[in-house]
Amino acid sequence: MFSALTHLECARTGGRYAADEIQGTSAVGAPLLARYDLERVAATVTREEISGRAATLWRYHELLPVRSAQRVVSLGEGMTPLVTLPVFGSRIGMPGLLMKDEGLIPTGTFKARGAAVGVSRAAELGVAGVAMPTNGNAGAAWALYAARAGIRSLIMMPVDAPRITRAECVISGAELYLVDGLIGDAGKLIADSVADRAGYQEVSTLKEPYRLEGKKTMAYELVEQLGWRTPDVIVYPTGGGVGIIGIYKALRELRELGWIRGELPRLVAVQATGCAPIVQAFQRGAAESEPFPDARTVAFGINVPKALGDFLVLNAVYGTGGTAVAVTDEALLDAQGELARAEGTFVCPEGAACFAAVAQLREDGWLTGAEQVVVLNTGTGMKYPDTVPSNVPVLAKDGRILNDCRGSA
Repeated sequence: MFSALTHLECARTGGRYAADEIQGTSAVGAPLLARYDLERVAATVTREEISGRAATLWRYHELLPVRSAQRVVSLGEGMTPLVTLPVFGSRIGMPGLLMKDEGLIPTGTFKARGAAVGVSRAAELGVAGVAMPTNGNAGAAWALYAARAGIRSLIMMPVDAPRITRAECVISGAELYLVDGLIGDAGKLIADSVADRAGYQEVSTLKEPYRLEGKKTMAYELVEQLGWRTPDVIVYPTGGGVGIIGIYKALRELRELGWIRGELPRLVAVQATGCAPIVQAFQRGAAESEPFPDARTVAFGINVPKALGDFLVLNAVYGTGGTAVAVTDEALLDAQGELARAEGTFVCPEGAACFAAVAQLREDGWLTGAEQVVVLNTGTGMKYPDTVPSNVPVLAKDGRILNDCRGSA
């Protein structure tokens, strides 16, 4: 048994859908969630067996949707390090602070996880091309994995998306368009385009079932790295929300398997004050968010004014006794710099938002300082060079400081 996948389930109604057909959303327009025969997995696989497998996310293949090992499309993704942060943690009153660093995964962000599993399953089901709107990193990852799978990709991203993500799409042979607007505007154009392309599947966030399955492996790895136990709190940057939804799904699967016990970690959804629909919904006690007006933040990956899976994000937060918090761009950029100076790690702005949020939650008393907290840094800061001021003195060959400076703020 390579995969224990049994069926897909509507996230709103619980309706059952066939897993071995190309699927988008349910009849009511809700995400479809992959379901597995967990009893069979528990009876045939042990944690010790998994721990002896190759150090990629595919070590959990029974709990992933790809039916055959021969259909796996991989660049070695997974098993990113769990890093202690003693200096920064002590400064903010959180000595047990840890970081799971997704910046070291192929393509430089956690998006490679969703791309690896999503592209593998799409190709296995006979999809000829994938099409998606993106804030940058997801499109870059899907374009590169699609190239490895030998299928086509159509990507549309806001014109303000990080420039490096454009280059990744172009060099992989993707059909790329820049859109004068936000990711929602790109999404409307993608939906129109896919209708005219035979064999293409729209793989927008949560509009296909399997990106989520790749993202959930962050939680599997984290638990395994901690000796098959959970931390007290997991902090995650939230835009479309697939990561935090996937983590919650994985934790519940692990508990049903009997591989973890007790209360689940409190999940914290982090947004920027310039785009905080989930935070506002949480503060109201609402089940869904409202579109956020004039969304804008330097943490481009979480600049999502209205997520399709917002109700699932809120379910994860409510269901674990967690919270949702917004931080300013100034605070997250300060945290990015302080973390680099204190720990020598260059995190992405979205990850930096989480570190700013941990400091804020400690100051507010939501965290006592005794908890073991894991922050998910979702990518490398090198993909966002424009967030770091780089005006520095230029020296002449004789050591004199010249009047001009290179770089940009």
